Amino acid sequence: MKLVNIGFGNMVSAGRIIAIAGQESAPIKRVIQLAREGGSLIDATYGRKTKAVIIMDSGHVVLSALQPEALALRLDQDREREKEEEKKEEAESEYE
Repeated sequence: MKLVNIGFGNMVSAGRIIAIAGQESAPIKRVIQLAREGGSLIDATYGRKTKAVIIMDSGHVVLSALQPEALALRLDQDREREKEEEKKEEAESEYE
């Protein structure tokens, strides 16, 4: 299971993320409100302004103080690192 840092040392499972969105639109604000009422909202902003809303496959909604672009970049970097590790492992197994 790969984890991605969503700010302030908080992590979520990278493989369970469905979407990362900004919090400006009315539909996303409704999603946040419904999650709050349903008890499935996780606020990881540490009191700072919410900048990204992470929708998980479990139905949980996670709030982050990081920009959605920053979170997407972290996910991409993790995926690139995984690909490099796989290539390295394949190359090592070919020589064995």
